[in-house]
Amino acid sequence: MMEKEREDEIEDMSMSPPSIGSMQIAGSNGFGHSMEFMSQAYLPNMYTEIDIKVQDSSFNQDPPLPIYLKFEDVEFRVIDSQSASNNPVKTMMSKVGTQHHVEEDRYKKILKSITGSIGPGEILALMGPSGSGKTTLLRVVGGRLIDNVKGKITYNDIRFNPAVKRRIGFVTQEDVLFPQLTVEETLIFSAFLRLPSNMSKQQKYSRVENTVKDLSLERCRHTKIGGGYLKGISGGERKRTSIGYEILVDPSLLLLDEPTSGLDSTSANRLLLTLQGLAKGGRTIITTIHQPSSRIFHMFDKLLLISEGYPIYYGKAKDSMQYFSSLRFIPEIPMNPAEFLLDLATGQVNNISVPLDILKDQESADSSKAVINYLQVKYKDTLEPKEKGENHGAANTPEHLQLAIQVKKDWTVSWCDQFVILYKRTFRARSKDYFDKLRLVQALGIALLLGLLWWKSSINTEAQVRDQVGLMFYICIFWTSSCIFGAVYVFPFEKVYLVKERKADMYRLSVYYASSTLCDMVAHVFYPTFFMVILYFMAGFKRTVACFFLTLFAVWLIAITSQGAGELFGAAVMSIQRAGMVASLILMLFLLTGGYYVQHVPKMMQWLKYLSFVYYGFRLLLKVQYSGEQPYECESEGGCRTLQSSPSFDTVNLEGGLTEAWVLVVMALCFRVLAYFCLRRRIDICN
Repeated sequence: MMEKEREDEIEDMSMSPPSIGSMQIAGSNGFGHSMEFMSQAYLPNMYTEIDIKVQDSSFNQDPPLPIYLKFEDVEFRVIDSQSASNNPVKTMMSKVGTQHHVEEDRYKKILKSITGSIGPGEILALMGPSGSGKTTLLRVVGGRLIDNVKGKITYNDIRFNPAVKRRIGFVTQEDVLFPQLTVEETLIFSAFLRLPSNMSKQQKYSRVENTVKDLSLERCRHTKIGGGYLKGISGGERKRTSIGYEILVDPSLLLLDEPTSGLDSTSANRLLLTLQGLAKGGRTIITTIHQPSSRIFHMFDKLLLISEGYPIYYGKAKDSMQYFSSLRFIPEIPMNPAEFLLDLATGQVNNISVPLDILKDQESADSSKAVINYLQVKYKDTLEPKEKGENHGAANTPEHLQLAIQVKKDWTVSWCDQFVILYKRTFRARSKDYFDKLRLVQALGIALLLGLLWWKSSINTEAQVRDQVGLMFYICIFWTSSCIFGAVYVFPFEKVYLVKERKADMYRLSVYYASSTLCDMVAHVFYPTFFMVILYFMAGFKRTVACFFLTLFAVWLIAITSQGAGELFGAAVMSIQRAGMVASLILMLFLLTGGYYVQHVPKMMQWLKYLSFVYYGFRLLLKVQYSGEQPYECESEGGCRTLQSSPSFDTVNLEGGLTEAWVLVVMALCFRVLAYFCLRRRIDICN
């Protein structure tokens, strides 16, 4: 009985691993969308570790593929915007120079002849002052920057390729995690998206559980990530979750950009101990770090010290002080090694004794530059030849590792499985917006207000017909604007998540777009339905079952088409500020040409109304609600007239069929196809 209660409790938890293959689903939400919270395979894991360890022991013992990384004479440059000048004299002089010099002047070097190597089980720290090129080098090594890169970078003596890409984990300085998901939800969704399909669900849950334990995340596993105005986990826990997000797939090469940034010394030390444990498991780890404590500094195996894009030290971290002492750079007071090294990298030699010949005949303003130049020359003469001679000669990586790293990993799961997982994750991440109380109050309040204003309205007179037609157009306006602005910000807001996950090849872009648009469609259908059920009968519309459902269907089409238009505007602009402005301008244009404010549009402007889905939606609402032969004005002197003769329907043939419905369907599909290609283009540019 107690075990049964525990299982029921777990099924009601906030996490729901997605359905993959043979996974059974338990639980449901308000929309009838099934959400699985804990499979039976995961239940023992909550109370005993024995079952899973026995089931998965062979899997956990498999180490990641070892990667021996070498980078030699790496350079990276960017176009220097300041090199372009409006000065005609300078422009003319540049044309006189050789093409080589002109080409060189256009670029600014960020990295300059950097050489190094690192193997499994080692942690390489990239140190240097802000702007020295640490993050740039990390992105180059991780394959995130490819254009304008010179030099040789190999992984097990093989150049970068798509197969290598999927063996690299990259933890950015900013923790890019969905704030609405809990720590456990984040890791489980990542596991089911990225782990291979030949792993059983027990193994995937076990991997998540082991990651949670290894990173000491048990206490916050059911807490939301948070961010902004949403309370969540601490900075250290968020950083460890970001690392767990990457190590779930056992990357052979783990790159971290400023992992200790914003953490206190205790949290930073704990994080580095975690990285040490990961390195001992056979991973190659490279991390940028700004100014570590003495305790953290001595945890690094190797150190690359960069100054102005040029290396001034590469070797074992513990030997760095001895090297600079041999160059007669000695701290005069007790000093943190990292602080001492950063002072040298910036040329600030206060409280540091330096060789007298360096500063001879140098003004104080040039002393820093002199120190840096001296250290660069010494590195070039002593350390660089040693590194190239020992580790950058002939290929020395075992042949089986060279072959193994070239085996390209296919997509871990099928298109349909990716869709199911992403649909569930999207629903979990956006559910708060879908069920926002303000949205519900808005739909309810406006429906009641309109119902009271048009209470039991009729179409007995021309004035009453105009009133009802005005209500129809307002319904069209309200749901058009609501759905456009509900969709236009989706892709700009999620751009940072999408770029990160696409760089890691987590899923196909088509899967993301399909799951996003279909998931959002639930809300864009639910609220109009709730709205129309209240308003339809209060406003006195035609009380037939067929007419009610046709009107509801017409509102759905308007909402779904508007959603597609909003997604297109958002994907085309990909900027939160500009997306809203573009949507406002186009919406205003569509409303003006919608057929209510101006019925007789001049011929030279008529093409605009055919581009407006408001025009088709408004006409469709009129056609499903009114019949052209329906009499009105029966109490007037001229006797009864048909609705078709009313000035309100001058440009609408009420008996003309429902062609507008097909037009809206085609427009909804076209908007989404265009939105997908715009999204692909924007994301490819970011990648």
